[in-house]
Amino acid sequence: MKGVPGPTGHVVVVGAGLSGLACALHLLGAGRRVTVVERDTGPGGRAGRLRLGGFEIDTGPTVLTMPHLADEAFAAVGDSLYRRVELTALHPAYRACFADGSSLDVHTDGEAMEAEVRRFAGPAQAAGYRELREWLERLYRAQMRRFIDTNFDSPGRLLHPDLARLAALGGFGRLDGRIRRFLSDERLRRVFSFQALYAGVAPARALAAYAVIAYMDTVAGVWFPKGGMHALPRAMADAAAEAGAELRWAAEVSALERSAGRVRAVRLASGERIACDAVVLTCELPVAYELLGRRPRRPVRPRHSPSAVVLHAGTDRTWPQLAHHTLSFGHAWERTFDELTRTGELMSDPSLLITRPTAHDPSLAPQGRHLHYVLAPCPNTTTGPPATAWRDLGPRYRDSLVRELERRGLEGFGDSIERELLVTPLDWTARGHAAGSPFSLSHTFAQTGPFRPRNLVRGTENVVLAGCGTTPGVGVPTVLISGKLAAARITGLAGLRSGRARTGPSLLVGAGADDPS
Repeated sequence: MKGVPGPTGHVVVVGAGLSGLACALHLLGAGRRVTVVERDTGPGGRAGRLRLGGFEIDTGPTVLTMPHLADEAFAAVGDSLYRRVELTALHPAYRACFADGSSLDVHTDGEAMEAEVRRFAGPAQAAGYRELREWLERLYRAQMRRFIDTNFDSPGRLLHPDLARLAALGGFGRLDGRIRRFLSDERLRRVFSFQALYAGVAPARALAAYAVIAYMDTVAGVWFPKGGMHALPRAMADAAAEAGAELRWAAEVSALERSAGRVRAVRLASGERIACDAVVLTCELPVAYELLGRRPRRPVRPRHSPSAVVLHAGTDRTWPQLAHHTLSFGHAWERTFDELTRTGELMSDPSLLITRPTAHDPSLAPQGRHLHYVLAPCPNTTTGPPATAWRDLGPRYRDSLVRELERRGLEGFGDSIERELLVTPLDWTARGHAAGSPFSLSHTFAQTGPFRPRNLVRGTENVVLAGCGTTPGVGVPTVLISGKLAAARITGLAGLRSGRARTGPSLLVGAGADDPS
């Protein structure tokens, strides 16, 4: 594994999102001095927090899977996720509601889900689900260590017996076709393939290998942190501070001071200069490349994932048919993905994610009130309407979403709203997200694994990248891994492997620079 040469005693991490904080904790555990600089007034990045009239709103992800990956970062400094954050396992992980009026509770426990599939679609589909679950588990084992939780120095790293295992499992076929082998019920196939949208590719065109995301959602378990998803980066920041990191809020980086192929200091917009031995950039890739003064040449133009419109609604009521996470599918499916990724149109028959965090933490809203988060995928600003069009389009689309929710059974939703916040591609663009999408680069074959932008920077030997735009990719589990991989480039230590998670506050007490854990 290639790493950062020369001194690395003091590392500046730019950005206090999940990848930056994970990186900081792993660096601290390896004995480095760490300064984290963040342009916002607190930690979180995409997983931020907004207070709106007594409602505590998570501004980013709402689904926590693979929590042991976060615990690895805490364990690096002798701490524990489970000591700092109270997690509730969600049962069901999701409720899927279909246009024909049927609904399915998605359980991560195998026996419970098999029984639910049998009730929903009969014994043949239940048997198919059991086979699908076994395939997902094998697919995860074949991919995680060799292709996800690893630093690629070249495509040659792919040449490993695990590649043959992945091929034998059908990982290089198409996701939709592979799921179809197990499940003939079209509704069930949606439950195990909608995750391809996270990767920015339609199930009919996505590699079957991306079913590993369905493994995380439907097999490994889904959790909710008390205090909302923002409780995770807040706890990581607290752990980093207690382990000796210097955390600098409202500190925007304006320039990198370079000489002889190395960054010697980070300059803040305030004019302050922070000398350093190495830098980790977790900001958006275009921002990172602007700071570096260069953009790497790629054989094809970067392709970004679809974006999303999010309606945060503080309401005076809720609806009993809603679980913590509810997937509300329209009749359309393949057409929906064409609209999002090809034609650039708004979904004509939308599929929506409705999250109700107050189902498990009423303290996120004033007494007797409820918080709902409605996510509607939409084209990014390259494929669809430009960012500026959303000034007029946003309010109209908000009204159409409210009407659609009411048509699907959430009667009186519009009248119930006391406080609200609408987030559109215009807002994502203002935050610096390329193509107006918070989901970064899509996971096409040319932007996956060793073909995704590398976390080492050619021509600047002591800068490493982390975050969803680089390896391994988009999603909470993968950005946590990204932070660990960035730290490994600096320390030369592989760190804890995600497949063999360890927990407990005493595991790594006394770990130093030479401790391979």
